Order: sequence, then C-alpha cells, then structure tokens
Amino acid sequence: MLEKLEKKLLGKIAQANKDFDLFGPGDRIMVGVSGGKDSYALMVLLREVQRRVPWDFEIIGVNLDQAQPGFPAQIIEDWFKAEGFDYRMLVKDTYSIVLEKVPEGKTYCSMCSRLRRGILYNCAADLGATKMALGHHRDDLIETLLLNIFYSGQLKAMAPKVHSDDGRNTVIRPLAYCAEEDIAEYARLREFPIVPCNLCGSQDGMKRQEIKTLLSTLNAANPKVKGNLLAALSNVQPTHLLDRDLLGALGAGEAVEADPMMVPRLGSE
Repeated sequence: MLEKLEKKLLGKIAQANKDFDLFGPGDRIMVGVSGGKDSYALMVLLREVQRRVPWDFEIIGVNLDQAQPGFPAQIIEDWFKAEGFDYRMLVKDTYSIVLEKVPEGKTYCSMCSRLRRGILYNCAADLGATKMALGHHRDDLIETLLLNIFYSGQLKAMAPKVHSDDGRNTVIRPLAYCAEEDIAEYARLREFPIVPCNLCGSQDGMKRQEIKTLLSTLNAANPKVKGNLLAALSNVQPTHLLDRDLLGALGAGEAVEADPMMVPRLGSE
C-alpha cells in the first residue's frame, strides 16, 4: 500500500518537474517544514527522488517557530534527527505581531504567512539555497483559484515555480500535481508526528474552509471536478476572457469560437 502510493506521488513530482523545471543537478533545496502533513511528505518524497535520480542535489529542512504559545518545536527537531536530515530550527516572534495588527474577528493567515515567508526568504539566502520548496499541493492550487475568483475578482492560482519579488529566491511547489487525500494517506502510513497550527485552527468560518467544503460536495457528485479544475489551469483560452490588456498583447481583438472537436479533454482525476 505504502509503496504503491509513494510511487504514485513520486510520479506526480516527476511530471511537475518535467513540466516546470523545478529542480535539477547541483540544486540546494531548502524545504519549509511546518510540522503539517504536506511539508513532512515533501521532505521525505524529495529524499526518495534524491535516491533515484542519477544526479546530485541537496535537501535541508527548515522549521520556523513563530512563538505561538505551546508550539512543540522539539517534536519536529526530533523527527529531523531521527530521519537523518540536515536541518535548521528558527525562532522569530511573529505571533505577537499578528495578534497586534489583525483586527478582532479577522483571520490571521494572510499576515502570518507573509511574515513567515519573509523570514524563510532570508534564511534561504543565508543558507545558499538555490530553491525554496513549499508543500502546497493540487488542492491548495485549486482552492486558491476559487478564492481569488470568488473573493478577489482575479483569475489566479499558485505557480509551481515563481521568483520572489526581491529576486533572491526561487520558490517551487513539487507537490503541485499531488492530491491532498493521497498526501494525507501517505502521512498516515508514514506516521508523521503532525503538529497542528492552533493560531489558524482556532478561528471559525475561514473562507478557505468554505471552499474546501464546496469542493468536497462537488467532487462527491462528480469525482472529476478537482482534476478538471487543475486541468483548466493549463488549458486557458485567453481570447475568451475579458482582460483587454491581455487581448491587446495577443493581438486578438475579437474572440473566435473554438471547434468543439478540437478542444482537449479535461483531466479525470
């Protein structure tokens, strides 16, 4: 069971790497390990890739303790040691900043993640990392797509590979094609010592959870929904959108109806 699932996940990572050139020979990859199922899985799966490919790259795990009361950083450090990973443990008090700056009743996630990302960017530069790997998976990508559409009026998801604004870092998401349910099962079989985020978990009614619920309902009725949403991100027809700047850049003044027989079939996962 574990071997079959791991092979499936490694195949998804290999496909994402082939499609987006995420990492290669000589890379030093810093993996952000939060203590959640996704980052543990990413760390272990990258090690499996490392063992299989005929070229060398390095992996170093980094955990950031944001000074949340009772955060069990020792659990993560003990796991790093037991698995034999190279790692760094950081401590930066962003918790008090988030509590101070975010109005009561608003969710902490946006500010918390921005502060965390900045600290990790600096750490990656200090460590000489060529890539910073994050554990976002397929469901994160499509949930972000719907969040942006419903609540921000933007047609945008997460990129499998992106350069930071300051130009110092390249962020990669090797799990971009991996389904959350597969990662959750992998984490269960591997018995990862999961550390929950109590800061976010203590808040009710978050929009992302609403989107998760919506997708779960839709996917129960049609198991192809999540796969189709992911496929849509790589099956864009710009001339059928309303972005005038984009249409101008493409030299497309008017939309052209596509031949139904020529439209690619959507993903089935």
